[in-house]
Amino acid sequence: MLRRTFEQLEPYAPTILRVMFGIVFFLHGWAKLQNPAGFIGFVGSLGFPAPTIFGWVVILLEFIGGLLMIIGLFTRPVALAFAVEMLITTLVVKTGVGFIAPQGAGAGAELDLLLLAASTTLLILGAGELSVDENVLGRRRMAERRMT
Repeated sequence: MLRRTFEQLEPYAPTILRVMFGIVFFLHGWAKLQNPAGFIGFVGSLGFPAPTIFGWVVILLEFIGGLLMIIGLFTRPVALAFAVEMLITTLVVKTGVGFIAPQGAGAGAELDLLLLAASTTLLILGAGELSVDENVLGRRRMAERRMT
């Protein structure tokens, strides 16, 4: 009985992952929008060229990309952008910190790696049943296929 319930719910698993993933990034983007100069300064301290450009790209990706994930619009391209961000963050920012940071030293790489895995999963699976991608764009693609 429980197995049957899980099988019926399985198509909604990507939706659950996508919405929670989107909320996490939206809130991180919102926090960065409260003090963009501080975040851009941090990006510059890491040695990135053009820290203002890179900083704003990350801020807008997290804020707008988070919203897009929540509603399930352009899920795969946004998931790819987040995967690239998390890969860079893990390799550049978290390499010296380790997997789990010492107490009081901020976050280790564990969250970034988990978000990298989630973004890769969404890149592979897509938005899921309850999404703009599936319910609006998916239907349009199906109609276009029928016409050809």
